Amino acid sequence: MFSRQAQISGFGSERKILTKARGYNVLRDPALNKGTAFTMQERTDLGLHGLLPPVVTTDLEPQLVRSYHAYRAAPTDLAKHIYMWRLHDENVTLFYALLQRHMLEMLPVVYDPVVGEAIENYSEVMTRPRGVFLSIDDLGSIEEKLAAFGAGPEDIDLLVASDAEEILGIGDWGSNGIDISVGKLAVYTAAAGVDPHRVIPVILDVGTDNEKLLNDPLYVGYRHSRVRGEAYDAFIDAYVNAVRKLFPKAMLHWEDFGSTNARRILDRYRETVPTFNDDVQGTGAIVLAALINAVQRSGLTWAEQRIVVFGAGTAGVGIADQIRDQMVRHGVSREDAIKKIWLVDLPGLLTEEMSDGLLDFQRDYARPLKELSQYKRNNCDVTPETETRWPAMTELRTKMQSEAGIIELSEVVKVIHPTIMIGTSTTPHSFTEDIVKDMAAHTERPIIFPLSNPTQLHEATPTQLLEWTDGKALVATGAPFDDVNYKGVVYTIGQANNAALYPGLGFGTIVSRAREVSDAMIFAAAQAVAGQATNTDLGAALLPSNEDLRETSSVVAVQVVRTAVIEKLSQEKIQDIVEDVAKKQWWPIYNTVTAI
Repeated sequence: MFSRQAQISGFGSERKILTKARGYNVLRDPALNKGTAFTMQERTDLGLHGLLPPVVTTDLEPQLVRSYHAYRAAPTDLAKHIYMWRLHDENVTLFYALLQRHMLEMLPVVYDPVVGEAIENYSEVMTRPRGVFLSIDDLGSIEEKLAAFGAGPEDIDLLVASDAEEILGIGDWGSNGIDISVGKLAVYTAAAGVDPHRVIPVILDVGTDNEKLLNDPLYVGYRHSRVRGEAYDAFIDAYVNAVRKLFPKAMLHWEDFGSTNARRILDRYRETVPTFNDDVQGTGAIVLAALINAVQRSGLTWAEQRIVVFGAGTAGVGIADQIRDQMVRHGVSREDAIKKIWLVDLPGLLTEEMSDGLLDFQRDYARPLKELSQYKRNNCDVTPETETRWPAMTELRTKMQSEAGIIELSEVVKVIHPTIMIGTSTTPHSFTEDIVKDMAAHTERPIIFPLSNPTQLHEATPTQLLEWTDGKALVATGAPFDDVNYKGVVYTIGQANNAALYPGLGFGTIVSRAREVSDAMIFAAAQAVAGQATNTDLGAALLPSNEDLRETSSVVAVQVVRTAVIEKLSQEKIQDIVEDVAKKQWWPIYNTVTAI
C-alpha cells in the first residue's frame, strides 16, 4: 500500500506515481523508494540530492546483482529469509524483481518451508511489523484497525487472514502466524502479478494453546488459551462485516485455520462473499491437477481408481472431495465415488463406529460397519509425535484401541489394493517399503503422492518410491525434491505446490470481480495447471515447474475469468480476457515518481 501522500494512475510501464513526500520520506517509503534509480529530475523535484550516491542507474540490474550477492552471503536459510524481508522493508519493487528472477531458488526461502522456521522464531527475528493485527479481546475496534491501514474502498483487492491454529506442519503459533499471511501475499504477487500495494495481510489473534508461546516473555500475541465457540464465531463475523464495509470489492483468503473451523468458515461465507480457503480448496485442486495427468498415464479410468488418503484433516478431505467430484464428472454416481475413497488417520480407517468423534466433513467417507469384518485390527500405542498432531484424533484413537482396535494403513492397503495413495498425515516415513510393494503388486502404475511438508515430514521420498516399484510409480510431492536417476531414466518430481494454482485463481477472481469463487472456477484452475505439464515421456513431471509460475498463473487466471463470465459471476465488464488479465498484472519495474 502506498502512503496516503501518493496517488497512482495507469498500468504496467505506463503507471505513474504522484507524491507529496519529499527527501527522506520518499526513501523511507518502500513503495516509493528506487534507490540509485531515481533520475536527476526526480531527485531535484523530490529533494533527494545529497541523500543518494551521485550515480544514476537507469534500470534494476546493478541493484539486482548487489542484492543477490548479499542474499547468497547470508549463512542460513532463515538468515536469507530475514534478509529478503528487510529488503522488502526498503524497496518493494527490488524485492519482487529479485524474487521473480530467482523464483525456484527463493520461493522456498521467502515462503514455505522456511517461513515455518521464521514463525517459530518470530518474536526473536521480527523486523518491521506488516499487516493488521486483530484481536478477539478487542472486538469493537476491528473496523478502526482495518481503516488504519490507510486504504479506501477501491484500494484493496485481497486480504489473507489466518488464526494460525494449524500452520503448515508445525501447529499452533498464535500471533506469530502473521508471517503466513505476509508470505502468502508475496506469492500472489510474484507468481501472478497481484498488485502488492492493494493487499492486506491479517492475523486473527484468538489466543494460543502453545505453552511455549504462553510462557515466552518475547511473545507478541495475547497470552491466553484459544477462544472457541460463539465468541470465536462472533469475531469472524465482525471481521468479515468490517472488510465488506471498508473494501467491498476485495476477495477474502483464509489460511491455516484448524480443522474444526476451516471448512465451517468457508461454508458460512462462500456463497455471499468472494472467498477461498487454500488448505481446503487449493490443496485439493492442485492435487487434482497432478492426478488428471497421473490417471491419464496410468492406463486406468477414473471409475477404476481406488483411493487411500492417509491424513483426514482439512487438506486430506479437501483432496478426497476433489477426487469425488472428478469421478462424478466421469460418469460415476456421487454415492459410488465416495465408496471408492478410504480415509485413514490416527484412529485408523475412518468407520461408522467412530461417527460421534468425526467432524462433519469426514462423516461421508466413514466406511460402513458391514464391510469391516475383512480387516484385521491391532492395538499399537500412540507415539509422542502423533499425540501433538491433532488432539481430537488422538482421543479417538485411544478410544478405538480400548474398544475395537485400529485398522492401520498397511491393513487397508492389503485389503483394498489401492491404485492411488495420498499422504497428508505429517507422519514421516509412514509409506513403508512393505506398504508400497504391496500396493505395486496389484496395480501396474501405482500413483503415490507423499504430500506432507515441510520436507522432513514426508511419508516417503521419491527415490524410495521409485526403487520399491521398479520405476513404475507416478509420483508428486508436497515439498521440493531433486530429480531421481533410476536405471538410466531421469524422473522429474512434480511438486504439488499450491503456488501453481491459488495465485492465478485469486488474480482471475480479482480481474473478473467475481461475486464468489465457485467450484467451476476452481476446477478450471486445476485443468489449466494440468495442461501446462504436456510432456508424457517416462519420468516426466506430473506438474509444471515452479520456475514457470508466472506463465502458469497467467494461464490459470485467463481460464478462471472465462469461467466466471460463463457462470455470470463476473461483475466486471470483460472486453478481451487475455488482454484484460495481462493489462492488470503488476510487474516489478520502476515507474516515474512525480512530485505534486
